[in-house]
Amino acid sequence: MKKQIAFDIETAKDVPGDGFDWKPHRPLGISCIATFQNDQAEPEVWHSLEHQAGEKNQPRPAPQMSQVDVAAFVQHLIELTQQGYSILTWNGLSFDFDLLAEESGMLEECKQLAREHIDMMFHIVCEKGFPVGLDAAAKGLDVSGKLTGVAGIEVPKLWASGEYDKVLEYVKQDARITLEVAQIAERDKKFQWRTRKGTISSMPLPKGWLTVEDALKLKEPDTSWMTNPRGRESYLAWMEES
Repeated sequence: MKKQIAFDIETAKDVPGDGFDWKPHRPLGISCIATFQNDQAEPEVWHSLEHQAGEKNQPRPAPQMSQVDVAAFVQHLIELTQQGYSILTWNGLSFDFDLLAEESGMLEECKQLAREHIDMMFHIVCEKGFPVGLDAAAKGLDVSGKLTGVAGIEVPKLWASGEYDKVLEYVKQDARITLEVAQIAERDKKFQWRTRKGTISSMPLPKGWLTVEDALKLKEPDTSWMTNPRGRESYLAWMEES
């Protein structure tokens, strides 16, 4: 059995607007992370803890993870890859690893992890020329979708207001979806997603999911029909800018 680990990050800073144009607002901070290994029964969560002044009870989750704790998470990923695990993300190349690099101070390590891991959304971009959302992937593969009653853009506010359990369940569910989508698509040798029109589209996966390095070797798709296609190189821009 392949050894795989999926992870997902939630940000600490509340970004205004509905489009999540986050880069002008960085640093965002990381509130929490969930990982899910295919040899574990349940996801694990990562966050920092803090004691409130004058409180004698148990520490509670901190507003955001410390640099030390984020660096420990990056080191954890490195150690898992050394043990033969493949890292799986959905848009981890341009988002999660960019944030991890900034918050951990481990830029070169995060660059290497990003290149060598499997970002399923980036594989789709390299193959089809456009991204697909994780929830659309879940619906196309008949996988339980995102946690109901919580919108991703609301998560920073929920964390800041102390609704830690709700946020942790949300991020754990995203890690579950990521791993399950990866496994089902590899098993069936094809990826399916629900389009905005409500139909099901598919993409063959004869060799399974590709790492970022291997996805970059795919022939550029025809995007002439698209109004404003986002080039694959933009997903790696943070590596060049750093």
